[in-house]
Amino acid sequence: MVSYAVEAVGLRVRRGGGDVLHGLDFTVTRGSVTGLLGPSGGGKTTLMRAVVGVQKGVRGHLTVLGERAGSPSLRARIGYVTQSPAVYADLSVRANLDYFAALLGAGARVNSVLRDVALHDVADQVVGSLSGGQRARVSLAAALLGCPDLLVLDEPTVGLDPVLRRDLWAIFGDLAATGTTLLVSSHVMDEAVRCDRLLLLRDGRLVADDTLNGLLVRTGTSDAEAAFLALAEGPCS
Repeated sequence: MVSYAVEAVGLRVRRGGGDVLHGLDFTVTRGSVTGLLGPSGGGKTTLMRAVVGVQKGVRGHLTVLGERAGSPSLRARIGYVTQSPAVYADLSVRANLDYFAALLGAGARVNSVLRDVALHDVADQVVGSLSGGQRARVSLAAALLGCPDLLVLDEPTVGLDPVLRRDLWAIFGDLAATGTTLLVSSHVMDEAVRCDRLLLLRDGRLVADDTLNGLLVRTGTSDAEAAFLALAEGPCS
């Protein structure tokens, strides 16, 4: 089995006549939670789209689960949760999951996924009537229907209160414990403590690839936010 869920060497993304990502080299270990941190506009979403295989202008080496990113055979093995909930607001939670499950041939998993993301009590409610945290969990549930080997989450906790963020991260931890690899973007630095490894992007460049403890030692700081600020405000190679 390939040891890395994602491997990038010299990864570039060109858009609008210039590079958006500038020669990134990194790996994501299978069964880990890797945090992709950085300010808005730093390239996090572009990188995630490249990993998922929907980004144009990708150059360099990028393999996902041992295959070239974007390969048709990867579609059923990757779950992707975008920043905005990608579900139908005028349908119930269950109707949404039934629809996506039919596309994936995963109808038998709807009830178990509802339980996994704690939505079984609101399964028959229209998504548009739910709270922001509940809608985020509906999108996550849809991504989990196919039992993905790699789950890519683009700022899944943005705009949520601390309790809801804690609950989502508990779900992420449970998934990783069962062997799912997670790549999670965020600009909330306190979420760094929940990750096995951190990739810090600034202006499309990778300024750090380390554990949180490694970043604290490297920067001589005492918390994730201070470490990130030290790296974000320092010279960018």
